[in-house]
Amino acid sequence: MKKWDKNIQHDIKEGILQGQGVRKLGEDTCFTAAVPDKKACSLLLYRKGRKEPEAVIPMEGSGQYGDLRSLLVKGLPADRYEYNYEIDGQVVTDPYACRIAGRESFGKPVKEELKGRICSGTFEWEGDRPLRLPYEEVVAYAAHVRGFTKHSTSRVKAKGTFAGIKEKIPYLKELGINQLELMPVYEFSELSSMDDPKLKKYAPMDGGEPRINYWGYSPKAFYFAPKASYAASDNPVQELKELIRELHRSGIEIVLEFYFPKGTKASLVLSCIRYWVVEYHIDGVHINRDGAPVEALAQDPLLSHTKIFSESFALDEIYEEKTVPAFRNLAEYNDGFMLDARRFLKGDEGQLTSFTWRARRSPARHGVINYMANHNGFTLTDLVSYDEKHNEANGEANRDGSDVNYSWNCGEEGPSRKKRLLKLRGRQLRNAFAILLLSQGTPLIYAGDERGNSQSGNNNAWCQDNEISWIPWKTGKAETSLFKYVKGLIAFRKAHPVFRQSRELQMTDYLSCGYPDVSYHGKQAWFGDFENYSRSVGILYAGDYVGAEAEDEKDDFFYVAYNMHWMPHEFALPALQGDRRWRIALDTGREGAEGIFPEGQEEILEEQRQVTVPERTILVLIGK
Repeated sequence: MKKWDKNIQHDIKEGILQGQGVRKLGEDTCFTAAVPDKKACSLLLYRKGRKEPEAVIPMEGSGQYGDLRSLLVKGLPADRYEYNYEIDGQVVTDPYACRIAGRESFGKPVKEELKGRICSGTFEWEGDRPLRLPYEEVVAYAAHVRGFTKHSTSRVKAKGTFAGIKEKIPYLKELGINQLELMPVYEFSELSSMDDPKLKKYAPMDGGEPRINYWGYSPKAFYFAPKASYAASDNPVQELKELIRELHRSGIEIVLEFYFPKGTKASLVLSCIRYWVVEYHIDGVHINRDGAPVEALAQDPLLSHTKIFSESFALDEIYEEKTVPAFRNLAEYNDGFMLDARRFLKGDEGQLTSFTWRARRSPARHGVINYMANHNGFTLTDLVSYDEKHNEANGEANRDGSDVNYSWNCGEEGPSRKKRLLKLRGRQLRNAFAILLLSQGTPLIYAGDERGNSQSGNNNAWCQDNEISWIPWKTGKAETSLFKYVKGLIAFRKAHPVFRQSRELQMTDYLSCGYPDVSYHGKQAWFGDFENYSRSVGILYAGDYVGAEAEDEKDDFFYVAYNMHWMPHEFALPALQGDRRWRIALDTGREGAEGIFPEGQEEILEEQRQVTVPERTILVLIGK
C-alpha cells in the first residue's frame, strides 16, 4: 500500500481493470483512464465544491493495460469528492464520468472547470426490466426533456426536467402511446467556447449572447452522464432512473437519442450504449450512422434485444443470407415516409406508388419508424399553416433550415381567423394523423402535434430555448378536439391489428381465402387509379390474414378510401363475402373525435357497391 500524495488520507494500490471511468468496489474506488503512451498522468481529487485539488496522485505506478491506467483508492468517501485527470500538463475531465459537476443550470456559462463526480450507492429497480415490445405493437412519441414541460401552462411542479416528464406519465398513458423517445439527455455543451472552429454555428450573430444549443447535437459531450440541468433534484442519475422505472410500470418504453460526431471512437460508442442499457434499463437507442458503428452495435450479443434506430443498416453484414432475427431490434429511421406522405397529403401529382409502398412497408429483418413531423422541420400545425419557413428568430436572416417542406398553408400564410380556412386546416391535420396511424410500421408522433402546437413557422428551432420550442398546454376547444381525435385514432389502431401486422403485406392471396392480404381500388373495384394525375386510392385490408394460425385473432375487413384531391371522388367497393356489409368506421371530414365511430355503432352505407368521398377526406369502412 502507498500514499502517493501527503494530503490523501487513504491507501492507494493498483486498480482492477473493469473498463474506463470510475467504479465503486465495496468501500474502495477504482479510477481508470486512457493515457497515450509516455505521457504523464495524475489523478486530481477535489473536495466537493472546491476549485483546487486536495490530492494529486501520479498514475505512473498504477496498473497499466495497454494505454489504460488504473488505480484504486481504499475507503474513499465518494460522496465527498470530485475528480479530474492531469494528462501531459492539461487538466482533463473524464469522458467516461457518470456525473458531471459544473453544468447544473441550463444555458448559463460554466464558471470553472468541469469535474467528474463519483456515482455511489445503488438504485432499487424493484424487478424492472426493458419491455421488449415488438415494433408492430408500438406507438411512439418523440420529445425534448426541457421543452416538453418547461412552458408555464404545463401544470407540473418540476418544469423542464426528468421529474416533469414523470408527472406527465398519466397524460402519455391517456393518449395511448407506449414508447417515449427523448432527444439527448446526456451532458452536452449548450454554450460552447467560441474559439473552437467546430462550434462556430453557436457564436453570436451580432456581437450579442451566444446562441443556445437547445437540441443537444454537440461535438463536445459527456455521453455517460445524465444532464444535470435536466434534473429537478441534485441527483440526475437517481431522477432519470426513477423516470425510467415509472415509464416501464406504465407500459411505456424509453428510447434515448445519441449524436456521435464523425471521428468518434467506436470503442466509446460501444461502451456508451452498453452502459446505458445495463445501468439505466433503456429499451433502445437512436443513433446517427455517420458517427457510430451501427453494424457493430447490431451484432453485439448484449444488445440483441435493445432497439437500435438509425438511418439505414448494411443488413448483409449483420445477418447471414435469408436469416430473420427472432427479435427485430433494428429499425430504419429516416425522412422517407415523412416526405412521401407529406406530398400525398398536399395533393402533389405522382405520389400514389410511393405512398402505397410506404403505407404497407414492414420488412422481416427490421422495423421502420414512420413520422409526419419531427424536431427537424415543421410541426404538423405549421405544415398546414405555412408555405415557407420563418426562421428569422434564429439570427441567420432566414437562410437556415430546409427550403423544401412539402407544406401547404391552405390559402393564407400563418395564423388565421377565417372559419373556412381553419376548418380545412383541421381536416388536413386529421388526415395527416390518419395517414400515419393507419400505415404499417411503427408510427411516431412529435410531441405537441396532438395538441396543435405551432413554432410560428420555424422549421429549424435548434437554438430556441423559449416559447417557440416549448409546448404550450392549451385547453381550448381546438386543442381538446384534436387531442381526443388522436387519442381515439390510436385506440382504433390498437383495436384492429390489420393496421399493424407482424409480417409485410404481399399483395397476394396466399391463404386462398378469395382476397389478397392488401389490394388497391379506384373507380373500379380491383383496379387502382395509379395514373400520374391521380390523388386518390382505395386500400382493402383482408382481416383473415391477421393471426392466420389462430381463428380468434382474425380481424375485420377494412377499406380505406384516401381522397387527397380538391374534388370529390367515387370509389368502387369490392363485394364482401356472406352477410357482411360496409359500414363507416372513421371519417376525417367530421370534426374531432366525432368522426371515429365506437365499436358496434358504425353507420351502414346505403350504397354497398360504391361510395363518394368528399375532397381532402379519408374514409375508413369496416366490413361486418
